[in-house]
Amino acid sequence: MSIATNLLGIKTSLPEHVTLVAVSKTKPVSDLMEAYEAGQRIFGENKIQEMADKWEEMPKDIQWHMIGHVQTNKVKFMAPFVSLIHGVDSLKLLQEINKQALKNNRIIDCLLQIYIAEEETKFGLDQDELDSLLASNEFKELKNIQIVGLMGMATFTDNKDQIKKEFTQLKTIFDKTKNLEIEKCPLETLSMGMSGDYQLAIECGSTMVRIGSSIFGGRN
Repeated sequence: MSIATNLLGIKTSLPEHVTLVAVSKTKPVSDLMEAYEAGQRIFGENKIQEMADKWEEMPKDIQWHMIGHVQTNKVKFMAPFVSLIHGVDSLKLLQEINKQALKNNRIIDCLLQIYIAEEETKFGLDQDELDSLLASNEFKELKNIQIVGLMGMATFTDNKDQIKKEFTQLKTIFDKTKNLEIEKCPLETLSMGMSGDYQLAIECGSTMVRIGSSIFGGRN
């Protein structure tokens, strides 16, 4: 199956309110261009340098999403063009994004990463950390970022009940936070679900899915 065929198959299966991020990390520009020609405009990368190189080379109507763990010293390389930063898990990182956004005269959209998995390897904030971050004076001082949603990654397991429990937990946190109507925090996006579990994520309330291998094939 071609990339275009895979992409269109997934797109037609998604509800209208769900945004598809094509996870293109490690894939060559020729693969991304095949998806682009088939109508895809949102691509997700997990390495800032690779994303910047592709941004230079590819059409400028593409929205680039940073979906990997972000090191503060690399933020400056993507600040001129990144559309959405997914895995924001600390005030320190938000402050750096704000600083670099200001330098580029931009407001950068971010998703706060919530820790829902039963795995030590995943990053993210718990409910208490999220609440205290959003209530802090330091957060209120940040003028060049906007928190447009939350994201999370379920445990890597075949146990569908566990995955569903984790997705449901994230949706509950999302709804609770949205109801607080915090300034600079217009929560619209709930990013959860990847190639293996995106249908379940959508059932649990996801509005954005990150799909790579089902579009581009396995990674080397």
